[in-house]
Amino acid sequence: MSNDAIQTIIPGLWLVATPIGNLQDMTSRSIAVLTAAHVVCCEDTRHSGRLLKHIGAQPQRLIVANEHTEHDATSQVLDALAAGHIVALITDAGTPGISDPGERIARAAITAGYFVSATPGPAAFVMAVIISGFSTTRIAFDGFLPRAGAERRQRLTEITRERRTIVLYEAPHRLAKTIADLITVCDPERRVVLARELTKLHEETWRGTLTQALQHVCDIEPRGEYVIVLEGVSNSSDDVSDDDILEQLRVRKSAGLSNRDAVDEVSSVLDIARKRVYDLQIQQ
Repeated sequence: MSNDAIQTIIPGLWLVATPIGNLQDMTSRSIAVLTAAHVVCCEDTRHSGRLLKHIGAQPQRLIVANEHTEHDATSQVLDALAAGHIVALITDAGTPGISDPGERIARAAITAGYFVSATPGPAAFVMAVIISGFSTTRIAFDGFLPRAGAERRQRLTEITRERRTIVLYEAPHRLAKTIADLITVCDPERRVVLARELTKLHEETWRGTLTQALQHVCDIEPRGEYVIVLEGVSNSSDDVSDDDILEQLRVRKSAGLSNRDAVDEVSSVLDIARKRVYDLQIQQ
């Protein structure tokens, strides 16, 4: 596809990044796509309506595409694409499909053979990691952790051994719990950055250890969505020690798992022989 064809804004699905706070971060190309779009998919018509009014865009139709309606919105988008329309997909803030709706609709449009492109722009996790001071050579973006259960424990255990810089999203009312859970499975002195209100008037970036982070969060009233940037472990932490295994067994026993289930889960998550985990378990 030539640059000229892209600049023409041809009919198809366009995933349009919007500001995460500061409206000056809206690119001219994003404005051009939204202005040309016949249909705009958005999470909240009131929120997106203000943005569209601000840039002078007047689409013929708005389709609500949030976590609850994305499935139904997909068929409407495909109908609009079949009619030869330009369809733009935006979220409340940031880049569609990044811990936000958009992935399912984009996949459906691609499968159906329609043109799909995007106008790149703001993403909170990208901004947070580049101002963290941690390595940006390799990054592991995990979005929001599962709220409970085996899936949450597995993801936390993976973070324990992750050598890449890790980026998470978290709501303010769950921030203290997530940091406390990270302390349970990670070195409490592991370095972390907490970023909030990025690009906004009250932008804040806090740096310290996990232990210090928990104290910091307990001393304030967290507000706004947070980005947690956690430094990766060093190469020397590559091997799984007996202490690592025992700690992971303890976490699962505390969560109410039976000895057998705890052994199975730790063996799977740490990718080590079940017999080794079992032998440590019966020695306790």
